[in-house]
Amino acid sequence: MAEDLFSSIEPQSRAPGTEAPLAHRMRPRIIDDFRGQERVLGSGKPLRHWIETDRVPSLVLWGPPGCGKTTLGRIIAEKTQARFESMSAVLSGVKDIKEAVERARQYKSMNGRRTILFVDEIHRFNKSQQDALLPHVEDGTVLLIGATTENPSFEINSALLSRVRVIRLERLTTDALEDVIRRALADPERGLGGFLDLAPEAIEWLADTAEGDARRALTALDTVALFAGHGGDTSASGEPFTTGKNARPQLTRDAVIAALESSLERQPLPYDKSGEEHYNVTSAFIKSIRDSDPHAGLYYLARMIEAGEDPIFIARRLVILASEDVGNADPRALQVAIAAKEAVEFIGMPEGRISLAQAVTYLASAPKSNASYAGINAAIAEVHASGALPIPMHLRNAVTSLMKNEGYGKDYKYAHDQADTRAKQSHLPAELVGRRFYEPKDSGLERQIKERLDQLNPDFDRK
Repeated sequence: MAEDLFSSIEPQSRAPGTEAPLAHRMRPRIIDDFRGQERVLGSGKPLRHWIETDRVPSLVLWGPPGCGKTTLGRIIAEKTQARFESMSAVLSGVKDIKEAVERARQYKSMNGRRTILFVDEIHRFNKSQQDALLPHVEDGTVLLIGATTENPSFEINSALLSRVRVIRLERLTTDALEDVIRRALADPERGLGGFLDLAPEAIEWLADTAEGDARRALTALDTVALFAGHGGDTSASGEPFTTGKNARPQLTRDAVIAALESSLERQPLPYDKSGEEHYNVTSAFIKSIRDSDPHAGLYYLARMIEAGEDPIFIARRLVILASEDVGNADPRALQVAIAAKEAVEFIGMPEGRISLAQAVTYLASAPKSNASYAGINAAIAEVHASGALPIPMHLRNAVTSLMKNEGYGKDYKYAHDQADTRAKQSHLPAELVGRRFYEPKDSGLERQIKERLDQLNPDFDRK
């Protein structure tokens, strides 16, 4: 039988009060303990000044999971001595909002203190719920602090959004998360207080894999501590310990990975197929390919695949890009993109990822031209500006003898009867003769197209 992985750590030395999850116990209680948001909470920043002078306006805290939105709401309430009441937008309706507002009104009349109404996932409120909240935010009955992972401009109506300040919180850096983990390891009252010691590379690995989420980092650390308390198996991790500065055994990176192999590695990537992260990743994907970077294109393709994005959505974006950004610089690009779409539909996933990768690398490596895209946009703009201009008579179809007598089709020259199959006649309405909508680039095949068009277009067809 393998030796107990954590046999030299005494479980009884775990800090008291460990019934609650570590992430809950380690919530910062004062603003100086709040880590990773110096951009908005640093010295001299408006939000910090509002908090310290008890002049906080209604806020929407927008940021990724685990960046501290709820914690910051509680710190504000504590610092400003306001009553704090929270609700989840997922579980609350209009009735709950009205009851919370009434409690806030009564509390203010009795104690003269305002109420902070913290609404988690405020983007889940529908229009009627937001409308129910609006007048009470406007008249100051409640100080609203909403928390959302979604772009507020997508989900919160303009009337409510105009009455709050939006504070964007950042994903926590690896350094900030390492600091959070070390504090939790050392804190004797709320943390692990010496129960567990991790090697520096193990702390760094935990911070890296938490992907900016302090809650996730602390939950993982809690799992390691729980595993340490119940013992484990060294067979997968080799040597689990090194010797720390205080001669206490330290868990190595491999030991931490072994403890988490059944939980952390299956954590979903932060990606919402209808939310902002979806648009951010898709935007980075398209812009990387457009800028001829196949490496970044493959990376963002992998991000979308691993997050569960619909592969047909990805293929559709590639088909669009093939015409919009490659165009006639390499006409095969559209064929490759459509073939990738058909391959994904035919063979499915996960093998379909190979065809998508082939399309990504081909499109990224292809010469680029947006001339067709720019051309149709310019033509549509002209149609909007000038309307339905008269078709030149020689291009009109003379279906009846009356139409022929009126001059329809008169003097039309058949291209195949002309040298170079190009008749010397104008084709645009008279008002637009000489206008060019398609301007080929000096890229790939389009350079040859440009040379040919320059040869074929007669001087009289230019302004």
